[in-house]
Amino acid sequence: MKKSDFYFDLPEELIAQTPLERRDSSRLLLLDKNTGEIEHRHFFDLPEYLHEGDCLVMNDSRVLPARLLGSRGSGGSVELVLLRDLGEGKWECLSRPGRKTKPGTELSFGEGELSATVLEVAEGGNRIVQFHYDGIFLEVLERLGKMPLPPYIKAELKDAERYQTVYSRELGSAAAPTAGLHFTKELLDTIAAKGVKLCYVTLHVGLGTFRPVKEDEIEDHEMHSEFCIIPEETARIVNETKKNGGRVIAVGTTSCRTLESFANEDGTLGATSGWTDIFIYPGYRFKCIDALITNFHLPESTLIMLVSALAGREHVLNAYKTAVEEKYRFFSFGDAMFIHEGE
Repeated sequence: MKKSDFYFDLPEELIAQTPLERRDSSRLLLLDKNTGEIEHRHFFDLPEYLHEGDCLVMNDSRVLPARLLGSRGSGGSVELVLLRDLGEGKWECLSRPGRKTKPGTELSFGEGELSATVLEVAEGGNRIVQFHYDGIFLEVLERLGKMPLPPYIKAELKDAERYQTVYSRELGSAAAPTAGLHFTKELLDTIAAKGVKLCYVTLHVGLGTFRPVKEDEIEDHEMHSEFCIIPEETARIVNETKKNGGRVIAVGTTSCRTLESFANEDGTLGATSGWTDIFIYPGYRFKCIDALITNFHLPESTLIMLVSALAGREHVLNAYKTAVEEKYRFFSFGDAMFIHEGE
């Protein structure tokens, strides 16, 4: 398949720059994956479309305040975005300005509370950096770091918690699993009261999630690897749901990719952890999930390809065309879509 098969025209003004005041007041486009039929609601209406015996699987990863602003030993500013923990205080980072952060460059953050040495240039131009600090690194990062918002969001975020889900708890992501941003604690309580089981996986989202597909033939695209965990309780709930005829509903493409990476051929799971670089595009046969809650994604991205694998490319592109016409908000702080089998 061609990358251009997943193009749609998106006016820039539809890219949401700030979150809504109420998380669950975002709009919700319901898409029947079999017929392509569309319905327009709000996210707080979601419980009407969930049934007793279903389960919602959510990604509980929490975004690291991974953007550090500081100075170079020779003078001048520097910005690092932490990408991957290599252990013993070493991290793979994006750095700006790249040409001024050669191996051996000394960096300082927070008036010297945190310092660092650039060790080497990694594949793709990223830097391997050794940090020096007293105490616990994540606590230092919580004090000094800023939220690494996606490149298409230009506005400053007033409340950093709005780029975290209300159920986030496992620190490690470079970007939020944004489909979950629409949930409030009250909405989750309403859903649980209907007899819907709530369970969690962890997938630490890498910045590779924003990497564009460069190859014309999508099969030639190489996915980035991300670390994920499926706990014992989640495996049990998913297996019971499938056995009893309920639906497994993934909240977000990250939860979907985690479940599909480790599911057996019959859709069952065991507790596990590991790296995944699964690339889901049309032609893929889903083993575990039945429905998906997701945001609206970039044209020609791996995420719109995943959604198209579940609901069909024509249905998805028509839904996106409708969303543009109806002025839905797109991307991380935008509106949501529920892809399911209609009643």
